Amino acid sequence: MRIGVPTEIKTHEYRVALTPAGARTLVEEGHRVLVQAGAGLGSGIADGEYGRVGAEVVGTAAEVFAADLVVKVKEPLPGEYDLLRPGQILFTYLHLAPARELTEKLLEREVTAVAYETIELADGSLPLLQPMSEIAGRMAVQVGAHYLQKENGGRGVLLAGAPGVKPGKVLVVGAGTVGRNAVRIAAGMGADVRVMDVSPARLAWLDDHYGNRISTLMSNSQNIEDEILDADLFIGAVLVAGARAPRLVGRELVARMNPGSVIVDVAVDQGGCVETIRPTTHDDPVYEVDGVIHYGVANMPGAVSRTSTFALTNSTLPYVQKIAGQGLAGACRKDEALRKGVNTLGGVVRSKPVADSLCLAFQEYWP
Repeated sequence: MRIGVPTEIKTHEYRVALTPAGARTLVEEGHRVLVQAGAGLGSGIADGEYGRVGAEVVGTAAEVFAADLVVKVKEPLPGEYDLLRPGQILFTYLHLAPARELTEKLLEREVTAVAYETIELADGSLPLLQPMSEIAGRMAVQVGAHYLQKENGGRGVLLAGAPGVKPGKVLVVGAGTVGRNAVRIAAGMGADVRVMDVSPARLAWLDDHYGNRISTLMSNSQNIEDEILDADLFIGAVLVAGARAPRLVGRELVARMNPGSVIVDVAVDQGGCVETIRPTTHDDPVYEVDGVIHYGVANMPGAVSRTSTFALTNSTLPYVQKIAGQGLAGACRKDEALRKGVNTLGGVVRSKPVADSLCLAFQEYWP
């Protein structure tokens, strides 16, 4: 199979979808790997590193998108829509639930789109979302601490506090992969950490692990309102696989938060759990609503691109090998988790959460 790896064009997206080691593996399995010139530079990977393992470095995105299987990091942007074509297999993060325009384009072009974030194992875990969620969760606290500094518009609060001065308060809603990693960093900094979730089991695990270093609470509207009003940093870490994130914090509640407090909504690529959040970029990452700083960068891990690239491809490569070696239908017959990753095929939405979020027709994919 011809496998194409384009240069990402999203603002300050420095990750690449395949490392030289991954390219070598695919070449050794008999596939032809086409990598767009400069695709790996943002992750510190030179074109020559791909050439030395047998991949072909090509000059244009059109050459890459002509491949049978296109492996990306982020969803196609309008500048790439004309490169989409019927029967093409696109394997990347898509987050279609809040993205009607992109979804309609994939349907119109009859692209076979497989989303990293909806590949789901039998235990409910999301193996290709997990590595980036781990990084985003850790970054959320780091970013929040930065914007809490007075010169960056924040309250002037140090999360760790100081002798005789109480630490900053961090509220994390969602105790999945993002939330657990945010709690890890916030607790390590010495912040006053409160974490909420709808799963008693997740909260019990955190309570056993951290003891009295953090506080755990069931996630409901009353507890969110009680805790967010004096939070210095709010981290939205909720996820419903493939679907739009639930709105948990309304504008009226944001208006009652302390001026200079910070919201980092990691769920922004699924629509966000805060009513006032909107996607931003690394070029212009924050804005204020009612004096509260909002950080809505949808590709946070792109800022730590080398770490992110290697973490991501460690997880995605086995699925690329399955698709390339067995064809998508053959791979999906043997791998139920991969079948759940198929979002569009033959001009039809194949993911029920996406279809429900966008009020589109749904047809299950049975290879």
